[in-house]
Amino acid sequence: MPRSRAIVNAPPRRAVNLRVDANLLREARESHLNLSAILERALTEQLRRSRTERWLAENKDGMAAYKALVDQRGAFAGTLRLF
Repeated sequence: MPRSRAIVNAPPRRAVNLRVDANLLREARESHLNLSAILERALTEQLRRSRTERWLAENKDGMAAYKALVDQRGAFAGTLRLF
């Protein structure tokens, strides 16, 4: 039987050791929460935010220069607008 594409293309997993508040862990287990999935989602979101902040910081000067140019000369497509 062929394996599904999701299983074949799944990223590799690694076991890690973490320290978690014992009360939170107990409650999470009682609620049958998937800690691995929750951690992956939280890490994905935090990394997205971090990358966005880093990109904005790295490109701050370029965006300021572009804004100044648009303020001075207008946007390139501004002449094409019909409204």
